[in-house]
Order: sequence, then C-alpha cells, then structure tokens
Amino acid sequence: MLQILSMRNILLTLMPLMMVSVMISAQGVFSNKTQSILEKVIQDYPNRFYNIKGERIQQTRQATEFRSTVQLPGSTSSIITLHTAARNDDYSWTCAVSETEGFEKAKNKFREFFGQISNCIITMAGQKTFILTGQYEEPSEEKKLTRIVFSLLPGVGDEKKLKVELSLHEESKDWKISLSVYDGDLKEQGAITAN
Repeated sequence: MLQILSMRNILLTLMPLMMVSVMISAQGVFSNKTQSILEKVIQDYPNRFYNIKGERIQQTRQATEFRSTVQLPGSTSSIITLHTAARNDDYSWTCAVSETEGFEKAKNKFREFFGQISNCIITMAGQKTFILTGQYEEPSEEKKLTRIVFSLLPGVGDEKKLKVELSLHEESKDWKISLSVYDGDLKEQGAITAN
C-alpha cells in the first residue's frame, strides 16, 4: 500500500513537468511574431521594462508615458507607462494592436490574437519556462468592451503578479484591440483602465 502511495505521489509530482516538456517540444507550433514580441516584453517585466523603454512622450501627475522600443508588427503604437499614482511606481506596457470600423472584422481579429497568445510558452531568465493561459470570452457588439486576462503558469515569485490582457473596445465607432502587460496590483489599485 505504501509503495502504491509513493508511486502515486511521484506521478502527481512529475505530471506537470511532463506536460511542460511536451509543450516545450511543440513550441515551434505555437511560435509566432506575437509570441516572440510578448516574450521580450515579459522577460523585461522584472526590470520594469527598462531595456525596452524609449524616449518620454508625456508626463502628468499620475503617469509618465514612454515609447516602447518593442512593438508588434502592424500595430499603431506601443507605450510603456510609469504609474506614479500607484503605490510602488509600477509600470505597464500597452500595444495598440489593431483598429477597424466593423465589429465582425474586429471580433475575428480578436479571436486570431487570442489564438496566438493562448498557451504561448514564455522563457524567462534562468531558463524558467511558463505557459500563458486565459479563458476565451466571445465579444459582443452591445457590450462595447471585452477583456481576456492571461496568467503565467506555474505562477511563482514575482511572475505570479504579472498579467497579460487582450482587450477589444469601441471608441468613436471604431473597434480597437490592445495588448497589455502589467502587474496585477495595478488593476486592483485602479491605475489600469480601458485603453
């Protein structure tokens, strides 16, 4: 009986490692430009995006915006924001991924970006490997805003607070898709709002 329990415990311990190993070997399937840009941004998250921060764009009492040196191909802008109103002077990275007039076209692009992000494998310093996971939510034209928040699994250390958000929202009859990377505490403090 004791041997069976020991084997069960060993299998339960090794199962997550085997799953990550299988996903790493299949990374070529999930590899895309969105994933590689997102990986660069997430790798610089512990540095408060210092290595990808460009020149300052504007400054207010609550925030300072900088251009990001890392941007998704075809996106209209990519900004790093220092949230000075937040208790720890936290940073976020936001990329305006797409803008379109028609809801159906925007909804299809939103689903496409979700597919590129969901289950991406992210490798951090020290070769720690994480998987981005999030639950898909179908956008609705009446709703005006859809957000999907991804987390890194396994959630350990500082990376546990990191969030990746894909959003679709209406602004002046246009539909905009944005991708953000931020500390989850910023959302709780109200420093991160709709893009």
